[in-house]
Amino acid sequence: MTIFSLWVINKAGGLVYQRNFADGLAQLTSNEYLVLAGTLHGIHAITSRLSPTGSSSGAQVIEGETFKITILLTATGTKFVLLTSLAEATAEVVLQRVYEAYSDAVMKNPFHTPEMPIRSEGFDARITSLIGAGQP
Repeated sequence: MTIFSLWVINKAGGLVYQRNFADGLAQLTSNEYLVLAGTLHGIHAITSRLSPTGSSSGAQVIEGETFKITILLTATGTKFVLLTSLAEATAEVVLQRVYEAYSDAVMKNPFHTPEMPIRSEGFDARITSLIGAGQP
């Protein structure tokens, strides 16, 4: 069970935080990460509109052959995205704790501008203690 990467996407689809936790991931440029985050934002919006019940908040899990993407959508429209191995069973719990860390370390910071890239040592430290600097 491995957590590969964490992304935070603002309500406009911009990537405001990205951090890798495992070796062996494809090395992408900043622009490639921005494009992927925007694409995921669009897919999420489409899936919320395709729901037959009309009350869907969009995709929560997207699975590939070797990984899965778990998405937590907040009430403000911010998305927390975790890329993990298929065997990772605690992704939803981890995302909820990441959201709590974000609320405490980022949103309560008077120097942080909402919707802008997250530059917070406190948030980084909380993520490191929650997920780890690198996993086995």
